[in-house]
Amino acid sequence: MDASNTEEQLLSIYREHYLDVYRFIISFTHTQDEAEDLTQEVFVRAVRSYKQFKKKSQIKTWLFSIAKNVAIDHVRKASRKRQLQHVLLYFSQQKSTRIEEEIEKKEEFESIQKELMKLKKTYRMVVILRVIHQFSVRETAEIMNWSETKVKVTYHRAIQKLKEQLLLKTELEVWSK
Repeated sequence: MDASNTEEQLLSIYREHYLDVYRFIISFTHTQDEAEDLTQEVFVRAVRSYKQFKKKSQIKTWLFSIAKNVAIDHVRKASRKRQLQHVLLYFSQQKSTRIEEEIEKKEEFESIQKELMKLKKTYRMVVILRVIHQFSVRETAEIMNWSETKVKVTYHRAIQKLKEQLLLKTELEVWSK
């Protein structure tokens, strides 16, 4: 394989997967600038290790494995306060003709976001991959370097924990009125 063909393949991969990787990364950052920088880091690492890519998995799951490692590195360095804010805002925004509906959606989103931030890192990551990015159990297992069983169990526990937290919060709000 010649250098120009490899370069064309890498450009194609970048164009096809940039936005998905960016959306994943932004859930671990505070700003768009940080997300853009970290997304670029994912693709720099991908270029550096492309020759070692054995094509045992899909390009997208390989990129998300790299993105996971970049995100973990970032989380270790950054505070954990608003890691999911931007990506959840992006996915929660929908057109509505009634202002009351928008206010209610925003309040509901903020409540879910706060409770999601309380989950431990592995729970958050599995929820992001399975729900937001809609990866299969198998793809999530490849990205996380886990067994499919561990993905299923972790995802189930994360959803249960999130439900418990939301239910408790709702009960507390009702009792405080």
